[in-house]
Amino acid sequence: MRQSVVEVAAELIGALPPDEVPAPLRRFARFERRKRAKLAGQHIAAVLEKDSGFRGRVTEALRESQADLVEAVEARDVPPAADPVRVAVLAYLLRPEGWTALVEAAREELERSATASEEEAAERRVAALKEELAAARTARGAEVDRLRADLRDTKGEVAELRRKLHEARTRYRSAEERAGAVAREAERELAAARESTAASEKELRRLRARAAQAEAAAEAAKRAAREGRNVDDVRLRMLLDALLDAAQGVRRELALPSTIGRPADTVGGLEPGREAHRALPGRALSDSDPQLLDRLLTLPRVHLVVDGYNVTKTGYGELPLADQRSRLLSGLGGLAAQTRAEVTCVFDGAELDVPVAIAAPRGVRVLFSRPGQTADELIGDLVRAEPQGRAVVVVSSDREVADAARRANARPCPSTLLLRRLGRS
Repeated sequence: MRQSVVEVAAELIGALPPDEVPAPLRRFARFERRKRAKLAGQHIAAVLEKDSGFRGRVTEALRESQADLVEAVEARDVPPAADPVRVAVLAYLLRPEGWTALVEAAREELERSATASEEEAAERRVAALKEELAAARTARGAEVDRLRADLRDTKGEVAELRRKLHEARTRYRSAEERAGAVAREAERELAAARESTAASEKELRRLRARAAQAEAAAEAAKRAAREGRNVDDVRLRMLLDALLDAAQGVRRELALPSTIGRPADTVGGLEPGREAHRALPGRALSDSDPQLLDRLLTLPRVHLVVDGYNVTKTGYGELPLADQRSRLLSGLGGLAAQTRAEVTCVFDGAELDVPVAIAAPRGVRVLFSRPGQTADELIGDLVRAEPQGRAVVVVSSDREVADAARRANARPCPSTLLLRRLGRS
């Protein structure tokens, strides 16, 4: 009944203008109705108890919706079928003479209804439990009969399984004995086979080793003969080409005629319209002369050997090694195309963490030193591989490399001159 009174008052608070709401309840007026009845229940009940004016406003709202029941409560002539809770709420709010008796009567009616409901529910529950008990007893009897039948069947199956288990154990013992005999015989045969196999493998390894030695010796002999013949042929051809190119260069330098003249052609005098020509004697150039590399690249069949990292670290050592190699090889590709010279660029393989694949420009040979070999040693091998008389130029600012090139009849050239030449290109 108290909750019903609070809900009715909470509904009215939301509909009243803010200035007509009692001061203690104004802060709850903005709440939703259910939230208002839940959170402000104690405050609403206290105001209804103390403020008769607010209680009257609530009563007016009920008088409009429940006019007949309000008149009956005021006249103390409540219909027997009226809801006891509504009667108690109206009696509390209207408070006619003897309203407490109406509230008490409503309470007794609710208690009687609750008691009757509980008794009826208890009777229904007892009847349901009796039915469940009877069904459970019937089901239990059927289950006991089924379990007894299953027990008999299970006992028969157990007896049959025991018999089969005994037979299986007997067969297993006999099979185990036969398997033991077979295993012992197999072990003896396997030991004999292993001994025979070990001897055969030993003999096979010995024969393979002899065959491999013979094949290696034959291959080495073939390779030595082929390499010796190829190296001699290549050196002779390169030397002949260099001599021919040198002869042609001398002929052009001295302006010699292409054919041998007649004796009368050597007798004094100048032909009309021609001036006398005299070849200038050549002069040796120092290593720092800017024209040194240009003069060397004009030599016939010249072979330009470049100490790669010595050049890159002289010119642009701040770049990563990969960028240094790419920049140098790009410039050497253009130089080879311009001069038709044979160009070989050598890099130190110890500078690499892993092997790299480089697309060399056309006309440029790129070599990396092998493990345990330096780039200086590889350059020396390249110079010594050339025939005597061929022009070989070694580009490096390393003093040891330059001295070794001179001892091998090659012409050293500083790295700065190559960098300057590539810069012009």
